Amino acid sequence: MRKTYWKHDLAIDLTAPDVSRTDLDTSITFGNNRLLIDLCGALDSNLTKIETAIAVQINRRGNVLVISGDSDSRKHAEATLRALYGRLEDGRDMEPADVDAAIRMPAEIFEEPLTGDQIEMFSGDRLEIRTRKKVVEPRTKAQNNYVRALFDHELVFGLGPAGTGKTYLAMAVAVAHFLEGRVDKIILSRPAVEAGERLGFLPGDLKEKVDPYMQPLYDALNDFLPAKQVTKLIEDKHIEIAPLAFMRGRTLSRAFIILDEAQNATTMQMKMFLTRLGEGSRMAITGDTSQIDLPRGVKSGLVEASEILAGIEGIGFTTFTAVDVIRHPMVAKVVRAYEAAAKK
Repeated sequence: MRKTYWKHDLAIDLTAPDVSRTDLDTSITFGNNRLLIDLCGALDSNLTKIETAIAVQINRRGNVLVISGDSDSRKHAEATLRALYGRLEDGRDMEPADVDAAIRMPAEIFEEPLTGDQIEMFSGDRLEIRTRKKVVEPRTKAQNNYVRALFDHELVFGLGPAGTGKTYLAMAVAVAHFLEGRVDKIILSRPAVEAGERLGFLPGDLKEKVDPYMQPLYDALNDFLPAKQVTKLIEDKHIEIAPLAFMRGRTLSRAFIILDEAQNATTMQMKMFLTRLGEGSRMAITGDTSQIDLPRGVKSGLVEASEILAGIEGIGFTTFTAVDVIRHPMVAKVVRAYEAAAKK
């Protein structure tokens, strides 16, 4: 079990690799060569990613990594490397997205005063959502706050751009609640609104007609449960996937309900949906208010609900930004560019 204390806004691990510093370099000595190989990645790909993101140079000399750069950048890179090494020491896998997350977390720590949540995440005690197929972890401070809200509140709004994990994390928490017996069913819904183009009438029965709209929800669901189990749960009505319009008149008890793409719900649809919440249920509403596909002049129910319900005790709100985009680095750049253009 690793022990951590905090000094000068930097985590110091009492069992961490030895660190020595000069005015120009920081050297970190690692005791476990096998873990060091995993830390560096294939062909030192992880080191290259850290070098590019933080503007440092990292040279490997046996079991020593030497970081060159300005003082703040070296501290950032050192914190990132030790966070990743600690992850490997704890026996956890390390994916490329985990490297990105480790880079982001120290960046947040150095940019603003340290908070309790940051200490907990950075010291390795992150939230974990356990499903049948994988363990899911929040990878940014906003994601961490969002997951906490999903566990702590009965009604949670997740607002922000594409690729920030709003729906994915809500789905993971919903599956965890179901597997632990906290709810009896999962209900997934979204408005049947095309993204800027009309597809006309679709062939087939109701399920075949709505499946194109619901595919992102299926994708997330299949990440957490075996395909055969998903099919069985849908057949047994333990998982329901339906357009928003089919929610009217229902009282949803002991269910985890997710409304995706909620920016395309009208005011009346949003009010109708919010009032479906029954005893023992939880509700997550996700959307991106910069991608509203409603007809001109029709106000988004998500925008209005955010204004009306803000500040009400017991309702959780998490707002994501381009910093929280984990889908692909290029997506983050696209989001930032559009955000900058919108401010002009």
